[in-house]
Amino acid sequence: MKERLKNKKIFVTGGAGFIGSHIVESLVKEGAKVTVYDSFSTGTINNLESVLKEIEVIKGDILDYSKLEKAMKGSDMVSHQAAQLEITRAIENPIEDLAINTIGSLNVFKAAVKNKVKKIINASSAGVYGQAEYTPQNEDHPTNPNWAYGVSKLAVEKYSDIFFELYKIPIISLRYSIVYGPREWHGRVLTIFLKRTMEGKPLIIFGDGKQIRDFIFVKDLVKLHNLCLENDNLSNEIFNVSSGKGVTINQLAKMVLKVTGRPNLKILHENVIEGKKSRYFNRKRLPIELKTMVMSYKKAKEVLGWEPKVSLKEGLSMEYEWLKKNKGRWQKMSY
Repeated sequence: MKERLKNKKIFVTGGAGFIGSHIVESLVKEGAKVTVYDSFSTGTINNLESVLKEIEVIKGDILDYSKLEKAMKGSDMVSHQAAQLEITRAIENPIEDLAINTIGSLNVFKAAVKNKVKKIINASSAGVYGQAEYTPQNEDHPTNPNWAYGVSKLAVEKYSDIFFELYKIPIISLRYSIVYGPREWHGRVLTIFLKRTMEGKPLIIFGDGKQIRDFIFVKDLVKLHNLCLENDNLSNEIFNVSSGKGVTINQLAKMVLKVTGRPNLKILHENVIEGKKSRYFNRKRLPIELKTMVMSYKKAKEVLGWEPKVSLKEGLSMEYEWLKKNKGRWQKMSY
């Protein structure tokens, strides 16, 4: 199957970001000709250092349609990873979130149609589901986002349906659960745990720690992403990208301490009110917090033969080793 991407011209928006850079690396290994289009508002050229000589990098914003359309010229396929992905920021500025995630994505879709691109992979999110009515949540689970971020991502999925009907361009949306791994941005619970562990500080859990989450390692995500690029039989599809396993925040904290060899560090519970900041670090507890998020990957397995390979313990160990070598990367939290 790898030969199917050899010499293909693939345009990656947000290719200098956490997930995007891993996608770019994998495409280069498979012989694709990759163009990265990134505003570098959150992404960094450091993420691409292993492949810089083999790719084209264009600094540009997906809200700049003219530049985007010209940059995409000649591309066979598009991997659309550029996004405003911070939920706190979306709450504080939902118009900015809507502009980047929805209008920006519409620009990508329009430019792809103009340039006769054959396929788009669109980065969506578990945020489209909202509070779980049942678990594991499959792709038919009701979509009722509880945050502006999920609304903007769901809108893009709906627009992809329209673009497919009008222009017959296949747009495959991948609903990511919580993606983690080397190069992850600092700000979410797992990264806060890892950094505090490295610094020898106690781990802080908001509330009772019984919130359940589904974590997927970035390399597993990349494998599914590339299977979608390679498969010519997909039209307008949606796939969950998940481990299918739920872990409580309490379990995650204990696992982090075990994996990092710091079992004697304390785990503290902070009864911070939703929407208010922690007194230990500059981070708010999300309002309308999700109680449970566990997604089924059954469809991806049935259609594409994909299933996650990296356990949470293995993935945490790899991310921690990366962090120890890149301590300067997590000096500030991303919002």
